[in-house]
Amino acid sequence: MLLATRGTNHSGALSDTAGRLGKEQWRIFVRRALFSIIMYYAMGVSAVKIALAADHGGFRLKNEIKLFLEQRGHEILDCGCDCADSVDYPDYAVPAAQAVLDGRCARAILVCGTGIGMSIAANKMSDIRCALVHDTFSAKATREHNDTNVLALGERVIGPGLALEIVAIWVDTPFSEDGRHARRIAKISALE
Repeated sequence: MLLATRGTNHSGALSDTAGRLGKEQWRIFVRRALFSIIMYYAMGVSAVKIALAADHGGFRLKNEIKLFLEQRGHEILDCGCDCADSVDYPDYAVPAAQAVLDGRCARAILVCGTGIGMSIAANKMSDIRCALVHDTFSAKATREHNDTNVLALGERVIGPGLALEIVAIWVDTPFSEDGRHARRIAKISALE
């Protein structure tokens, strides 16, 4: 299996990840990755195109998420940024959210230092339902109950292990389509 042996990825991405992690962190990474792969196939989730964007405070985590999602078979539209130079988060949140609105992507994931700025910027756009999430329960609930189409994360708030777990749950969880949830979303949409 590709993930079972350290450093055997053809692209070298896992080898790079393994080099940055200690032995125990690498074991945790592999365990979580295998769990995500098993859950992915067990749930029958199909691959979707996802827009990713970050500012200077979130670009490292965005790149980890990009690798993770690509390994799971998702197509990625990377809206930047890729540097530690100070940039303005709306300049990156808006193109990613717009990709969802115009149908180029099914969903988007935004990362900044706290996730707050990105989520505020995205939620200014009609028909975007962006949730700032830092725990797995909220990741599942926001998809099931709120049919969120954009996820915001804070690189300075959570580590990559939890972030990838949140991303996997959020991407894999469908909207429940329960009448009460759809009714509430319709009321929110009427406010726009």
